[in-house]
Amino acid sequence: MTSKRELIEPTPGDKRYVRRDENGKFKEVVDVGRSLAADQRQAAQARAKPGQGDRGDR
Repeated sequence: MTSKRELIEPTPGDKRYVRRDENGKFKEVVDVGRSLAADQRQAAQARAKPGQGDRGDR
């Protein structure tokens, strides 16, 4: 099972979605604007669970 996406804002106006590994270190970091654009381009087949918005339909 993958970890939930977490929204962080390291500096004002710079929001990112991150996933952490079991040690709490960043495993995946994605800019919010790029992530939302990619979600819209992708025609997914399955519904995503809460916190997994980039995996499946909304």
